[in-house]
Amino acid sequence: MEKIIINVAQDFSKTPGGRKKSEGRFSGEEFREKILYPQFLKAKNENKRLVVNLDGGYGYATSFLEEAFGGLVRETNDPDVQNIEIISEEEEGLIGRIKEYISAALKDRK
Repeated sequence: MEKIIINVAQDFSKTPGGRKKSEGRFSGEEFREKILYPQFLKAKNENKRLVVNLDGGYGYATSFLEEAFGGLVRETNDPDVQNIEIISEEEEGLIGRIKEYISAALKDRK
């Protein structure tokens, strides 16, 4: 399967911020709206796998990650969010954390 790859550090920011745009630049909300959501839709429409590479940045706030990935579930109500491939050689623990945010948001959806 062909892939669409998002490299957060290259495509968005090496210094991602907090949860909401109102809290400052490079928020999880901004990342979701400008990059993650459009690429998620593109991958679905083109039957491609979406890959998000977290390497190359200077760390991620949990609020950024939850808003981006949990927020994508809340925005789309789409269980396919769990099929996004998350990769990180620098901070492997983030992968499990993001999967937890996605799972929790899927359980909470109506």
